[in-house]
Amino acid sequence: MYDLGDLVEMKKAHPCGVNRWEIIRMGADIKIKCTGCGHIVMLSRREFEKKLKKGA
Repeated sequence: MYDLGDLVEMKKAHPCGVNRWEIIRMGADIKIKCTGCGHIVMLSRREFEKKLKKGA
């Protein structure tokens, strides 16, 4: 469904106004980076799948 380097869209936009994120780490946790400001967030796989809107 999604893999390292994919661009995804989350249900809520980042405060910088962009809603596209790049997956930069996969495992038990998933690390995503905002394509607008470069902010990095680490989520558990379960939390990521809950907040994911769609693959962009």
